[in-house]
Amino acid sequence: MNTMQIISVAVFLIVMIALVTEKVHRTVAAIAGGVVLVCLHVLTVDSAVGYIDFGTIGVLVGMMLFVAVVKNSGLFEYVAIKSAKLAKGNPWKIMLLFALLTAVLSAFLDNVTTVLLVGPMSIAITGILGLEPVPFLLTQILSSNIGGTATLIGDPPNIMIGSQAGLSFMDFIVNTGTAVVFILIAACLCFYFLYGRKLSVEPERMEAVMQLDENLSIKDKALLVKSLVMIGLVVLGFVFHASLGVESCVIALASAVIMLLIGKQDTEEIVLGVEWSTILFFTGLFVVVGGMVETGVITALGNGLVAITGGNTKLMMILILWGSALFSSFLDNIPFVATMIPLILSMQTDGMDVSSLWWALSLGACLGGNGTLIGASANVVLSGIASKHGHPIGFGKYFKIGFPMMILSVAISTVYLLIRFH
Repeated sequence: MNTMQIISVAVFLIVMIALVTEKVHRTVAAIAGGVVLVCLHVLTVDSAVGYIDFGTIGVLVGMMLFVAVVKNSGLFEYVAIKSAKLAKGNPWKIMLLFALLTAVLSAFLDNVTTVLLVGPMSIAITGILGLEPVPFLLTQILSSNIGGTATLIGDPPNIMIGSQAGLSFMDFIVNTGTAVVFILIAACLCFYFLYGRKLSVEPERMEAVMQLDENLSIKDKALLVKSLVMIGLVVLGFVFHASLGVESCVIALASAVIMLLIGKQDTEEIVLGVEWSTILFFTGLFVVVGGMVETGVITALGNGLVAITGGNTKLMMILILWGSALFSSFLDNIPFVATMIPLILSMQTDGMDVSSLWWALSLGACLGGNGTLIGASANVVLSGIASKHGHPIGFGKYFKIGFPMMILSVAISTVYLLIRFH
């Protein structure tokens, strides 16, 4: 290894250690890593900017702005209460509907946004029913990561993969979306045997849920109508963006601009609602990984992986699936995916058919987040909400449910991929 390669790897490892230990905020760690690479002349300013995936950044910013406006209409609270009433106050049906609602919302919204909307509503409804909310919240954490795997915009790793590999919204629906249907069916069966059979409440408590008025959660009727129309158009835009020849980031940013114009909300408040620290984290991370691409480290790793697997694509697919799932259970999946993308691209350049590897990476990285309480941002956020309401979810309590569920979902993905790419 030459000096520049050693520097790029050292910076990457130091940033990873900072992310794992959380001694330094992840955004500061990633930006600092990028700055060090430029200062030590591993990258020029222009080449550093060239490694930033603006497609991913555009989708994230666009969808965050869009959701921040729509949220003010009260639409999400309305859907949650309506779901509870559809279940007629039956606790198992509520658990199932809320889990499915979380999965569906997570396929189109950021997972953190979804659990921030559904979690507090679950705590309120279980309070009325006189039930412990933790089982409900656990099923929602698991469902959010499963649902987020289904689409291009459901989880940041998918946005990154779609942008770099040139995969469309429909590509994800057909590939990861199909796998998610089977995983979700298996998950719901597990939820029933784990919790559903034990849930029972008094009829008067079920009646109290039926007395809730979902219409009171609508804060702005005009904004609600605009939001519903725009959500329909955004979904259509994402479904047909490849046929239209428009990138997904353009759809996301255009929808955000239209919502800001027609939503008549406080723009300052909406813009502040975007997780800018996450956006800067992505920016810094792309530069840090770009340092290893620039110096040839990624190409060398790709060649090493091909040598280990003897160029067997099926073996490599399974290795990437399980490796990314186990890695993502304990560490942030975004740095892993950011490292793997150029690695797979280098194999593609060498003439290998890497189509199955993209789906293995997506399924492994997204589903792996269910493995532990720190595996995904949604897990941390929802456990924080639970603690704030006096219902803490400990690492061990979560691990006993989450890790076996993660193993089951990745096992289903293995079977699916082997059949899909036989």
